Amino acid sequence: MFEAATVLFCFADATDADTATLTPLTEAGFGPWRDAQPADTASHLAGIGFEAKAGQTAWLPGGTEVLVGAGDGTDPMAAGDLAHRLPERSFRLGNDAVDASDWALAWGLGAYRFRRYRKPTREPAKLIWPDGVDRSTVTATLEATYLTRDLINTPTNDMGPPELAGAAVDLADAFGASCEVIEGDALLASNYPLIHTVGRASANAPRLIDLRWGDPAAPKVTLVGKGVCFDTGGLDLKSAANMLLMKKDMGGSAHVLGLAHLIMATGLKVRLRVLVPAVENAVSGNAFRPSDILNSRKGLTVEIGNTDAEGRLVLADALTEASTEQPDLVIDFATLTGAARVALGTDVPALFVNDDGLADDFAKAAEAARDPLWRLPLWAPYNDLLKSDIADINNTGSTPFGGAITAALFLQRFVSDGIKWAHIDLMAWNRSAKPGHPKGGEAMGLRAAYRLIADRFAG
Repeated sequence: MFEAATVLFCFADATDADTATLTPLTEAGFGPWRDAQPADTASHLAGIGFEAKAGQTAWLPGGTEVLVGAGDGTDPMAAGDLAHRLPERSFRLGNDAVDASDWALAWGLGAYRFRRYRKPTREPAKLIWPDGVDRSTVTATLEATYLTRDLINTPTNDMGPPELAGAAVDLADAFGASCEVIEGDALLASNYPLIHTVGRASANAPRLIDLRWGDPAAPKVTLVGKGVCFDTGGLDLKSAANMLLMKKDMGGSAHVLGLAHLIMATGLKVRLRVLVPAVENAVSGNAFRPSDILNSRKGLTVEIGNTDAEGRLVLADALTEASTEQPDLVIDFATLTGAARVALGTDVPALFVNDDGLADDFAKAAEAARDPLWRLPLWAPYNDLLKSDIADINNTGSTPFGGAITAALFLQRFVSDGIKWAHIDLMAWNRSAKPGHPKGGEAMGLRAAYRLIADRFAG
C-alpha cells in the first residue's frame, strides 16, 4: 500500500504554553507599526536591519513574538519556508495583515519533506489554525499536493507500474470510487496497442488505470495522466545525465491522482474519470524500434521517429478512450517535452487548449489560485511537421523547433472533435528549494485545474 504523507503534522488546534505569536508586516505597514512600539523595540529592529522585506524575520525581546516580512503583501508564498526556519514550537497568527488562508496553505506547502527513506532531522513548527480559514479545503489541497509530490519523489524500484496502479486503487478505496486496471497482454485484447507496445520491454507489465467516481448524471470531467514510471529513452537511449530524473516521468499521472483526491475530498459535483497509462520505457529484445509502424486505438497508424517520444504514444490511446464518453472536459497532464521547458523555464507549465473560452477560464483560474500556467498555440500549420511518407502520422516532428507544439498537435489528433480539451506540459520538479516549494517533485497547475473545474461545474 502506498502511504502519502500526512499534512496535519504542521498544524495545531489550540495554543499551548510554548505558543509564540507570528506577526506579519508589509513594508507599507511596518513604519506605522514600528512608530507605535517602545523606543527600545524600534532600536532593536533598526540594529538588525528589519524592514519587513519579504522573507525577513525578527524575534522581539522576550522570545514570544516573531515579526515576518510580507513585502508588498502580494506574495502567497511569504510563509512558505517558516515551518522549517522557525524553531519547533507552535505559532499563532497575530494580526490580519495577510490573507490567513494563503498563509496556512503556504505554511503547509513549505512544511513538506519526503520522508519515506530518511527521517527528517527535525519536525516543522506548527501553525495554530487561524480563525476563518476553510480548514477542510486547505487540508484537502495540501493532501493532494503531498500525494503528488510523494508519488513523483518515490524512485521506480518502489513506484513502477504495479505500485502506481496500487496507489490509484488505494485512492479509489478511500473515496468509494471504482478502479479497473488492464494489465499486460490484456491491453492488446482490449485494443490499447500503443500502451502495450511502449511498455512491453519492461519486466513490469504495462497497465491502463481507469478510476471512476461521482454521480453519472453530473458533468463529465476526464483526467488523463502520463504514467511513464521510468524512461530510458528506449532504443534511442538517453544519456546517463538525462536519465537521472526520469523517475519523475510519471509526474502527469501523479498530478491527475492528486487532482482526483482534491475533487473527491471536496465533493465537487462532477462525474470524474481518471485514465493513467502506466509503463516503463525500457530496453530489451522486444523493445519497439525507430521506424516501426504501430497501430493505435483510434485506428491511426504511427511511424516511430524516435522511441524517446513515448509519452505521447501512451497518451494517444488513453485520450482516444477518454473521447468515447464525450465528456464535458478532458485535461491531460504530462512531463512531455524539454521544448516546453526551453520556452517557459521549469516553473511555468505550458498550456495548450482547443477552445478559446476554456483558455480564458484557465487563465482566470490560474491567477485566482496563484498557480501559473502559460498558453502556447496549437499552431495548425505545424501539423505538416508530423507527416509520414508511409503512415498516418509520425510521433516526432521533422525538426526540433516547436517541439512542445508538435507534441501537443500529435495528441490533438486523438481527441474527438467537439470535446473541450486542455493539455498541460509540465516539469513536475523543483530544481532548487524556494519558499513553499521544496526541492524535488512538485504539483504544478493542479490548483489551477481544480479551480477551473470548480468554477465551471460546481458554481
